[in-house]
Amino acid sequence: MTTVKTKSGRVIKVVSRSEEKSTLTVSDNEMDLRAVEAVKAAIEKAKICKKPIAGYDKEKKTAYIEFANGERKYAE
Repeated sequence: MTTVKTKSGRVIKVVSRSEEKSTLTVSDNEMDLRAVEAVKAAIEKAKICKKPIAGYDKEKKTAYIEFANGERKYAE
């Protein structure tokens, strides 16, 4: 487990995939699954409403905004 300290002083614990089963509780896992599904639903709703969607290109290692017509505008 890694800890990260934010500018405001909060400490966040980051759990790797290999540590999930030994660290997270059943309710933690359920909450994670709900969060993932909520994000998927929000992205799908944005697509249906033809709103731009933010994403991350792993190959180019940069963030982008994808518009309804499929055009991507990459961050500089």
